[in-house]
Amino acid sequence: MKRLITFLTLTILLTTGVLNEVYAQGQGTESLAQTTQVATESRGFHQMIKDYFIQGGAGFMASILMCLIFGLAIAIERTLYLNLSATNTKKLLNQIETALESKGINQAKEICANTRGPVASIFVQGFTRYDEGLEMVEKSVVSYGGVLMGRLENGMTWISLFIATAPMLGFLGTVIGMVQAFDAIEAAGDISPTIVAGGIKVALLTTVFGLITAIILQFFYNYLTSRIDSIVNDMEDSAISFIDLLSKYKK
Repeated sequence: MKRLITFLTLTILLTTGVLNEVYAQGQGTESLAQTTQVATESRGFHQMIKDYFIQGGAGFMASILMCLIFGLAIAIERTLYLNLSATNTKKLLNQIETALESKGINQAKEICANTRGPVASIFVQGFTRYDEGLEMVEKSVVSYGGVLMGRLENGMTWISLFIATAPMLGFLGTVIGMVQAFDAIEAAGDISPTIVAGGIKVALLTTVFGLITAIILQFFYNYLTSRIDSIVNDMEDSAISFIDLLSKYKK
């Protein structure tokens, strides 16, 4: 009886182990097949983009690609700059108010100098002119705010230039491609569907890539514009609160 139980136990364990191994092998084979299929599709997609890029013509396609590269580089740099320019103005104003009440102007100015962002820079400029009166402080804040706003908008004209240039390069490539297609028809002596379709396809590829480049850069441009507007509004609101704090402290 004990031998029978031991034999059945060993049989069950061996059977379970074999089934698990077979299942694992099946899963591995299926996973390998899926991975191979994804890699093949990925290579196919990349190869398709490469083929279309080559068919569109090296000159115009390279120009459009350069617009995309330079536009993305400027957009990414501006995104990082604007994100680093964001300041918790409410917290900063509370720290300034506490410093003014306890240790005076110099301590409040030091707090602003150790804080990054255009809002803190405006406050430092205001503290620098504090001895000349509140009127000079207000003028200084407004003038320096305009300078900082120009820095925030730096590079935006280049992005808008690339947004406008990429589709125009695409359209120019399309027009030249259509002219070449008609030249091929004229040389062939008849209107062959193969010649017409091939020429038009190559001509339209530059327009497609130009529009894709413009769409990508337009998203970045709108995002950056909204970020700049948000920071400028924050600068204006905080400047008013800053003047009010100084007026309260001067009394």
